[in-house]
Amino acid sequence: MMTKQIAIIGGGPAGLMAAEVLSAAGHAVTVYEAMPTFGRKFLLAGKSGLNITHSEEFQRFAGRFGAASARLRPALDALTPEDVRQWAEGLGTETFVGTSGRVFPVVMKASPLLRSWLRRLEAQGVNLRTRHRWIGFADGGYRFETPEDVLTLRPEAALLALGGASWPRLGSDAAWVPRLRQMGVTVSEFQPANCGFDVDWSDPFRQRFEGSPVKSVSATSAAGTLQGELVISRHGIEGSLVYAHAAALRDRLKHEGHADLPIDLAPGRSLERLERDLARQDAKASFSNRLRKGAGLEGVKAALIRELVPHANQASPKELATLVKALPIPLLRPRPIAEVISSAGGLDWNELDANYMLKAVPGLFAAGEMLDWEAPTGGYLLTACFSTGRAAAKGIEEWLRAK
Repeated sequence: MMTKQIAIIGGGPAGLMAAEVLSAAGHAVTVYEAMPTFGRKFLLAGKSGLNITHSEEFQRFAGRFGAASARLRPALDALTPEDVRQWAEGLGTETFVGTSGRVFPVVMKASPLLRSWLRRLEAQGVNLRTRHRWIGFADGGYRFETPEDVLTLRPEAALLALGGASWPRLGSDAAWVPRLRQMGVTVSEFQPANCGFDVDWSDPFRQRFEGSPVKSVSATSAAGTLQGELVISRHGIEGSLVYAHAAALRDRLKHEGHADLPIDLAPGRSLERLERDLARQDAKASFSNRLRKGAGLEGVKAALIRELVPHANQASPKELATLVKALPIPLLRPRPIAEVISSAGGLDWNELDANYMLKAVPGLFAAGEMLDWEAPTGGYLLTACFSTGRAAAKGIEEWLRAK
């Protein structure tokens, strides 16, 4: 194959994976990143250990991407979670499976993996350029703003891997959206994903319990009933259990204007047992003692009942047991997209062919979080970015061969 000039616009996981695949095939690849360094959001994710992928059974894993699961499946089939682990090992990063099934680097950091990856890309001849911000189309090419000048480049193929709209200070600012829309390309509005929600806490509750974990609870929404923990925040609720329900809650708020998240404060006890245990308590005892002795609740769990149901101390044992098993937390709105883990929405799948090329702009491909898909936390997001980056690179190779 003859060497072709290929531009990768965006230096996150999807763009770097595409650069690796294309440079290994012998092409002249340049990665253009607007920020001063590569993989900034990747590094942020690594501060908490870096969920690089997930170990669950692959069929279940591949169905975690909602409406986009079928469209993503060929890319995931070609770069599975096990492939991601082997790829990381090839870069000197050994991984392990945590108790939740999530896969982490043994060193629990992203930076060693990213450094090794960038060294590999440079060894394969990839030209890595920072502070090169794509600002649009012009004169049959792509215009970039640099510290020195504005450049117009005309590569033989290009890939956009510019991310979604979450954490814009790290580079994913969705500035690309109007540029593609001007080309007649449909882009769905971005929405928060894997997000917390605002709750109208009273000042005393907020001041006392902000930052407190609510452990060993389950929550129910259209996403199902899941067990885990959440955290009381200044604004409302956060945490892995909330994120697992975020898409369902966000959509309900959008379509119905209101949503509650019912939580089971004692998932290990049946409703009938709770009712019996609460009925045995002395009616003259304090509400705190009745909750502690009859339901095993104290601290933030007991406070949640008082906060959300002010007259709960007057409830019958049956009514109180029902509250313990399904305490509704009324939600106001998702947290702002600028602070959430990931975003939903993006480039409409109908705008892409099977090889990730934009139908409206031949020779231009797209991958990663800028596409319209979302997934829960736990390694799904990164694996899909790696997989779509690889799939788009293979699409570029096929398109160049056919030219």
